[in-house]
Amino acid sequence: MMDDTEFIIRRGYGGEPIDIQQVLGKVKEVAERNGWKRDSVRLVNQGATKEVELLAYHRVSKPSLHRVYLSTGIHGDEPAGPVAILQLLKDNVWPSGVDIFLCPCLNLTGFPLNRRENARGIDLNRDYRDLKSEETRHHVEWLKRKPRFDVTLCLHEDWESKGFYIYELNPDDQPSFAKKIISRVAEISAIDRSSTIDGWPAENGVINPSKDPFDRPQWPEALYLITNKTRLSYTLETPSSLPLETRITAHVKGVRAVLDSISEHPILRMD
Repeated sequence: MMDDTEFIIRRGYGGEPIDIQQVLGKVKEVAERNGWKRDSVRLVNQGATKEVELLAYHRVSKPSLHRVYLSTGIHGDEPAGPVAILQLLKDNVWPSGVDIFLCPCLNLTGFPLNRRENARGIDLNRDYRDLKSEETRHHVEWLKRKPRFDVTLCLHEDWESKGFYIYELNPDDQPSFAKKIISRVAEISAIDRSSTIDGWPAENGVINPSKDPFDRPQWPEALYLITNKTRLSYTLETPSSLPLETRITAHVKGVRAVLDSISEHPILRMD
């Protein structure tokens, strides 16, 4: 699967970091070649004079029946997600009737440091309620300009887990994609079957956290999305203990499980 993506992997202490600018360079090239609309936001690079670019893309489908949002790269020590996005773009297999909104890297300054936080030490995935960081403010402004989504997918990694798992936010108890995601990923990765994962009750690799986002003082991206942009959200967590290529494949399979099934989903409706 990896073919010419191997050049972007730099091996080093603490795992396999990636050169995020090379990854995004390939994302730009492949997305534009395949007709994606570029929709970018510029932000100042943490007090420096040069600017970095928060990339976003939009794939328009006719007829437009559903909307899917896909994001990754919010933690700079989780390299599988951005490369999985690149692989999906290269595969270029998308369902008909589905508009896709894509953010391939939300933490541009964390990746060069190979650390979770941005260059100012802020965990962006805990900042979607307070909006202290420039990145989350710009991202939320971008999201506010977009329509509501039928389902959102956020790609992550977990250094402590030995198996793949997902967070499902489904406050209206819609028919779920969770079993389909787990089943597809189980073809390539171990699944965390623990009864408790990350402090939450879990069943067969699926966590269903508290349904009230306002119980949480710090919001990850997914809580902002479920409160403002969607009623069905999935956070995919690959175990960082697995080889990078396996983690990339797991994300690709998880995303494809949703995309392959969305046209048959009986509940999803756009506003």
